[in-house]
Amino acid sequence: MSRLPKKERQSRLLEKIKEDPFLTDEILAEKFKVSIQTIRLDRLELGIPEVRQRTKNLAEKAYSQVRSLKSGEIIGELLDLNLGHDAISLLEANSEMALSNTGIVRGHFIFAQANSLAVSLVDSEVALTGAANIRFHRSVKVGERLIAKARVREKKTNRYIIDVETRFEDEKIFSGEFIVFALNAEGMEV
Repeated sequence: MSRLPKKERQSRLLEKIKEDPFLTDEILAEKFKVSIQTIRLDRLELGIPEVRQRTKNLAEKAYSQVRSLKSGEIIGELLDLNLGHDAISLLEANSEMALSNTGIVRGHFIFAQANSLAVSLVDSEVALTGAANIRFHRSVKVGERLIAKARVREKKTNRYIIDVETRFEDEKIFSGEFIVFALNAEGMEV
């Protein structure tokens, strides 16, 4: 993207943040080919909070809707949730998740983020994964911020088919299809 006039840049900045509220000032500066300070000033002028505050605002709204999991049971940070439809979560890969000799994040953390996101979509007291067909597209390194997006593809009575895709920036990291069952508090099908 070449240098744009201020008004046009700010308009596009608003669009970019609406599309992906998790973009950092650094990434935005790179995309718009301006300094980080210019992005910060544009955000202030437009009344757009920094990425941490945007993330926190989204998370508070999303957690209040979850029925099937407690907040500590969700792997990653739940950022957006439309029960029965779609959801988004963020997982910041850290050294505790990684193999000590390579710095590569263990796959079960990436799977757990996707699985808990899929389960959180089910509007039921209890939701359990019955099956998962998954694929890892590349390894994840410490420091990468993984955005998982889940979407209910099909719902039949108590059975949900949910697609989840995890990305780092524009690169696909993980994809999966989860079959999740809604149960009542006694573990019986609803």
